[in-house]
Amino acid sequence: MNLSEWIDRHAGLTPDKTAIRFPGREVSYAALAALTDRLTSALAASGVTRGRCVAYLGYNSPEMLALLFACARLGAIFMPLNWRLAGPEHQQMLADCPPTVLFVETPFLAQTETLRAALGGITLIAMGQAQEGWIAYDDFLARASSPIPRDIRTDGQAPLLICYTSGSTGKPKGVLLTQDALLWNAANSTDMHGLTAEDIILTTLPLFHVGGLNNQTTPGLAVGCTVVLHPKFDVDATFDAIERERVTLTVLVPAQLDMMMAHPRWQSADLSSLRMITTGSTIVPERLIRAVHARGVPLIQVYGSTETCPIAVYLKVQDAERKAGTTGKPARHCRMRIADDLGQDVPQGATGEILVQGHNVMSGYWNAPEATAAVLRNGWFHTGDMGHLDAEGYLTVDGRRKEMIISGGENIYPAEIENILLECPDIAEASVVGRSDERWGEIVVAVVAPKEGRSLGAEQVLQLLDGRIARYKHPKEVVFVGQLPKTALGKIRKDDVRRMVAHEETA
Repeated sequence: MNLSEWIDRHAGLTPDKTAIRFPGREVSYAALAALTDRLTSALAASGVTRGRCVAYLGYNSPEMLALLFACARLGAIFMPLNWRLAGPEHQQMLADCPPTVLFVETPFLAQTETLRAALGGITLIAMGQAQEGWIAYDDFLARASSPIPRDIRTDGQAPLLICYTSGSTGKPKGVLLTQDALLWNAANSTDMHGLTAEDIILTTLPLFHVGGLNNQTTPGLAVGCTVVLHPKFDVDATFDAIERERVTLTVLVPAQLDMMMAHPRWQSADLSSLRMITTGSTIVPERLIRAVHARGVPLIQVYGSTETCPIAVYLKVQDAERKAGTTGKPARHCRMRIADDLGQDVPQGATGEILVQGHNVMSGYWNAPEATAAVLRNGWFHTGDMGHLDAEGYLTVDGRRKEMIISGGENIYPAEIENILLECPDIAEASVVGRSDERWGEIVVAVVAPKEGRSLGAEQVLQLLDGRIARYKHPKEVVFVGQLPKTALGKIRKDDVRRMVAHEETA
């Protein structure tokens, strides 16, 4: 099967039900199926065939989702581009996996125009009005002629989605996810959330990220939900949607939750329709968990990565309070191990690398066989994340392997220190990194951004750790900044923090 059959099925059973509610638009399942049909035909007329790539640069939209399903019908690959990146970064990705057709929304036409000479024979589609060298979206749709058969036999192992990593550690890698990966990921999400067609899902995360696309959005469309889709995150619009649309499920990463809790509406907003809020992508401070639970809404964590589509481990709603702070157990259709450097399972409670196995795991990195072989070994995906299991088998993520600090021969995981620092009401952001040291090998440095209007000294920060963790884990230095460098999902860019700390030492 191909994933466009999800939409066709619901168009047949509930044609008038709203599939996507977008500002100013209601798209029924019948309308979404018809849009997918037209895009499939127009793409085919533009030379898109099995294995070819279609790229999209723009905010969240119904068209973006319809393009994904159109690519699924054709056996093509969909490439959603991160609109927060600069032109040269997009050029790297487009050169690595050249698309046959590139769709660009109006706000990003100017920066894409500078790349035209390097884009070769790519068909360029402007989502707004046409301009020289571009085809207007409506004119592109007019290319649709004969419908593409719905019963095309598309192998489940056919690649469907390519998402590029941030590239913070070098050249970005294209993670290749098959149709089966999205199908099994949807099955994991259905189990995680208890998804039914009655759910109303709010999506505010960017669809260029698997967290926004696949945690709830595509699984919701698979089971026939209504997805309330916002072009991008806005605090007031999020509160409005939850209250007005009676949203039952949403994903909010810690950075979004922080912004919502800082808003005057947090204490008074009607959140009673929410069955749960899902969070993840980075460290989830305990204060956030407590604050959400205090509003009567369970907060559940999900663990995974772009390479796992992303759902690999999750906490279920019945365990949200009892096991708060853990990321749960392996997804229904996944297996997980905690292994040492020799690939042997470590004892319960010991820290090791998190290994994941499942049909939702990527097939590999595009055009990068060596990088693929380094992480896909003996049937397991080596995540590079370190974690440990408690006596009940619940996972706690201790941090990235490459972020581990070795000071005086002792292993120190930054996440343990960061979690404590982030409990402080005067601290907005905190990141802990290692810096080379002749005596200790590395020393621990805490980089802290105080909340606006708050004043902190190094001694106050270090006192937060007294009696909480071993002395050898305490930072030797505290660096204060206005804010920390972050990705589109609010993840702190550790490599940039390390460079900042190295510069501080030089200065």
